[in-house]
Amino acid sequence: MTISTIRNLENSLTEPSLEQQNNSPYCTLTWRRGKLLVRPVGQQKQPYLPATDNKETLVKCLEHSPINLVLIDPELGFSKVKFWADATSAVGKSIYLSIPSLKTPKQNTWQWCQVIINSIIAFVLVILLSPVALGLTILIRIYSPGSLFIREWYVGKRGKLFQVVKFRTTAINKNVVDDFCYQKNLVNKLNANYTFIGNLMRKYGLDNTPLLLNLLRGEIHLFGRQCIKLEDAVKFNPEKLRQLNKTPGVAGLWQTASKSELLHLDSQPL
Repeated sequence: MTISTIRNLENSLTEPSLEQQNNSPYCTLTWRRGKLLVRPVGQQKQPYLPATDNKETLVKCLEHSPINLVLIDPELGFSKVKFWADATSAVGKSIYLSIPSLKTPKQNTWQWCQVIINSIIAFVLVILLSPVALGLTILIRIYSPGSLFIREWYVGKRGKLFQVVKFRTTAINKNVVDDFCYQKNLVNKLNANYTFIGNLMRKYGLDNTPLLLNLLRGEIHLFGRQCIKLEDAVKFNPEKLRQLNKTPGVAGLWQTASKSELLHLDSQPL
């Protein structure tokens, strides 16, 4: 095992300001067999690395680094983990939460069949719901100009982080929504935080249609454990984190997404 530090054009030996310490705590970076382990500060303190506090420089470092994936400790907190997740996503590399292992039997023939069936059903559903997604895209453009989607970080099998994309239902320009609601006499019937089409999509769960792409990519299965958002997973104790070794299910993800508010800290327009 080797311990290295990211070298930046800036002075890596400078001390961070008080504001930097509060917003972005120290972390220890360890290279191990093509993996970058990001953990809270231990006994061996490293020099302050400005590159780890700036997304652009961190992206450049990861882009030119030989590492294949990032393994990050959930104890660093949601903001820090999400910061690294966004950076690794920008360079197309994988990032996992560092969680306790769970002894699971090797995949047998039936489990492989389940994976194949899952992919086939996902492909069929994507084809069948493509006209619905196209229609929703047009309606969102008409009634709520702006970004079409929002994205959220979830925890997949063995702690792998993946993004869920959903149709945006919130209003960018609230005045436009208010005017529309008054004209249609819908003020008392609809939630003013959402657009007219957004309320309808949330009512029938249509805003979650893009989740089928996660199913197609194999990040979630038709049936599985409860889907956990990153902001919730970083608060788990070791025993709960152990359960994240299993694959989440699309039914649980759809249900969780339908009940949640879309103005979370980890949700951002695409």
